[in-house]
Amino acid sequence: MLTLTGCQMVSVKEQKVGTTLSNERDSILTRDELSEASLNVLSMSGQETKKCINDPNQCMEDLAQIPEIIDEQYLSAASEIYLAHAIQLSKSSNCDFAKTHAKKEQDQLNDEQKAKYDTLGKQYIQCTTQQLESLNHAIRYSYAYLFDTKRPPTQRLFDNRQVQVRDFYNQAIANLVNKFNEQKIQEKSYSQGQMTIGDSTYLINLEQYPSLKKDDVERLISTYNLSFSGLRSVSRRDGFGSEFAIELKKSDKKPFSEFKIDPFLNLQNIYDHPNIHQAQNLPATIVVVPKQRESVDAVLKSKELIINAVDPNKYQDIKVDEHTYPLAANFSAPYGLWLANNKLGAAGYLTLLDREQDLIMPHLFMLEPYNPNKKIIVMIHGLASSPEAWITMTNDIMGDSVLREHYQVWQVFYSTNMPIMESRYQIYALLKQSFDGVAKLYPNQPPKDAVLLGHSMGGVIARLLISDADYTQPIMKYLQTEDQKDFKKIKNMGAAQQRFKMHALTPPFDRAILVSSPFHGTDFADRWFTLAARKIIRLPQNFLKAALTTAKAGLGDDEAQAVMERIGKDFLQNGPSDLSKKSAFTKITGDTKINSHVKYHLIMGNDTDSTNPDEITDGIVPYHSAHIDGAQSEKIIKGGHSIQFTPEAVLEVRHILRLHLQELGLYNP
Repeated sequence: MLTLTGCQMVSVKEQKVGTTLSNERDSILTRDELSEASLNVLSMSGQETKKCINDPNQCMEDLAQIPEIIDEQYLSAASEIYLAHAIQLSKSSNCDFAKTHAKKEQDQLNDEQKAKYDTLGKQYIQCTTQQLESLNHAIRYSYAYLFDTKRPPTQRLFDNRQVQVRDFYNQAIANLVNKFNEQKIQEKSYSQGQMTIGDSTYLINLEQYPSLKKDDVERLISTYNLSFSGLRSVSRRDGFGSEFAIELKKSDKKPFSEFKIDPFLNLQNIYDHPNIHQAQNLPATIVVVPKQRESVDAVLKSKELIINAVDPNKYQDIKVDEHTYPLAANFSAPYGLWLANNKLGAAGYLTLLDREQDLIMPHLFMLEPYNPNKKIIVMIHGLASSPEAWITMTNDIMGDSVLREHYQVWQVFYSTNMPIMESRYQIYALLKQSFDGVAKLYPNQPPKDAVLLGHSMGGVIARLLISDADYTQPIMKYLQTEDQKDFKKIKNMGAAQQRFKMHALTPPFDRAILVSSPFHGTDFADRWFTLAARKIIRLPQNFLKAALTTAKAGLGDDEAQAVMERIGKDFLQNGPSDLSKKSAFTKITGDTKINSHVKYHLIMGNDTDSTNPDEITDGIVPYHSAHIDGAQSEKIIKGGHSIQFTPEAVLEVRHILRLHLQELGLYNP
């Protein structure tokens, strides 16, 4: 009887809040179904979902004939349906790039196999063409919904659909660029400045990324599907635009392959230096805008679209049709890619044992294109470490909008088995050339107000970089003992004396943060297991040969050999040996004074329950070794030697960096 009367039974029940939210907000990007909003539009016309996704062009033609479907419903549904079609094609074996482009030697294939690969190639091209066309439509329809409907975007501020369509737009751009990365080997390149998809031409515009050249780009990497182990958090900025990381083409520069007695180079351009590296991975935000956009119809039919690559380090907002919107960005992804690609952590341990030949001389890495309007933070890692020691610190600085706006990070990577005196000299030369080089490029804005950050051995080196001291006489006096009377005749130690004279890098440094640094040495370097390790740590042979050559300057062979034996015992030890409380290095440099123009801060760990300075230690460096008088602040944090990874240390560094900006008049909290 119910059937005959046409009645439909309706019942009601409560469901979980999560189910309700899922039904409202899920879409083709989070499940294998269209969103509820799109399904509702299809239900108005009686369209079958599967049929509509398989043939989106016909589906949209049919929907366009229904006047009850308003512009927002039509445009938003179209953007999702075309994106769903592209996603469906990406799962097809015909669109499998790896399968259809398997590298085969043509002369090793028989006729049947060649015909098979020709067929696969044609199927791939056909499938890819359809996929790109659907992505092209998805971008146009989502853009039209976001900016060209009868209701302005500001009136949809709290609509779930607004967020969904923004995601459709971003994912369509990401998928289109990913497909272009595959296609690039087929007579296409970013350097051409354009992409062709059917009757549409996408023109690449770099006006808002002036430091980038099209022919420098190796590929664009969408960051939406990237995850990184080792990063405590991801530093992002919400807004409009699709988030990418740019991978630049690798430089053909070769790093130093042998030790240089004089590491100073006479270069016309800073970037010619083999051990100074510009950023290899950069953040970018891609915004695609139809060239003709005076109406919805113009947006959907515009022959040309502009791919705007925007530098999120330089721009916080993007203007679209005379309106300004926040610019989306992912700042962690490029940094994570750089660390993952270079595997610097493992290299740090290898250099300690003299097994990493690429680290004979120190390297300097700029984590973003040099910006004369930003202050420089130079980070120097500690023993058996690498720039990975600063992962948390760097990532949090990038995630702090105030610090990101005002600072850029340079990281030093050096071999920690070298004598500390030598490491300081080499790093000094590298930084001096870097600062002089950027000053030459920007003569009206030379670098100033830079901050130096060092951990452990890196902190010991950092102190020497901002000190004025000549250790020649103390070293000579140390050598001229009663049982070494011949040393009293030595007045000149040749080029070696350059290593013993410190000239503070002031300017540009005027502030330093020194973390868990054994300025007065550590007993840890003299424990039995550390002594055993020190025996297998060797100085690079190139360094020893160069040191002997240096000692011979102005001396006879016998005298030079005697000097080398004594200096080798006390001053040509490896880095770990220099950290001993008993080492000649510690005895001579322990009380070095930092230049009066530099404000410095101390951070140290305490893994004990004591507040007594005589008992406080981070397990490796005791308080009295990490403490030096005259610091602007001294922060003791509960934890061990690698205190720089802790949230408390990161917050303290961020506080100091903001204080630095405040004192310069650049920040008002």
